[in-house]
Amino acid sequence: MKEAPQRPHRLRRLSDEEIALWTEVARGVARRRGAALPTPSSPDAGKPPRPPPSAAEVLQSRPAKPSAPPLAPIERRLKRELARGRGAIDAALDLHGLTQAEAHQALRGFLRHSQARGARLVIVVTGKGGPLDEPGSWPHERGVLKRLAPHWLRELDLRSVVLGFEEAGRAHGGSGALYVRLRRPQGAPARG
Repeated sequence: MKEAPQRPHRLRRLSDEEIALWTEVARGVARRRGAALPTPSSPDAGKPPRPPPSAAEVLQSRPAKPSAPPLAPIERRLKRELARGRGAIDAALDLHGLTQAEAHQALRGFLRHSQARGARLVIVVTGKGGPLDEPGSWPHERGVLKRLAPHWLRELDLRSVVLGFEEAGRAHGGSGALYVRLRRPQGAPARG
């Protein structure tokens, strides 16, 4: 049986991406004398293909979300006045006897209501926590509200309300209470 004569294969033209890739590879190799690199059909095609963006590049290219205003410490002068009993506390909230969920809800409502009324400085009494041998207390659960209240005050959705907070002075409960500075409500005129 006689085989049919084979036709010569027609060489196909390299795509622009293939040419860019080959050019990139050929840069690191010594060229043969007289050899020429293929030229792309479009001017941008001679550039090597761009690798997919890294996760960091993607994050940087996204528009930044509006960040929450930072918390500020209470001014030294105001702390001194409060310690001497001269500072004006606009409102107080006592969280004694509340569960975590009740205390969290009460704190959020109290802060928003106080801000709406124009309060600038409030005190939140968390308590220091009862003795570990107190009936009904879980082991190592002393002062749960004292530990959680600062976390709640740092929450992003309260940043439009809370300007800053610090442990209260001894006259106001010491480590069992917090002074909380409130931001002015949006659009409210500055008090002097």
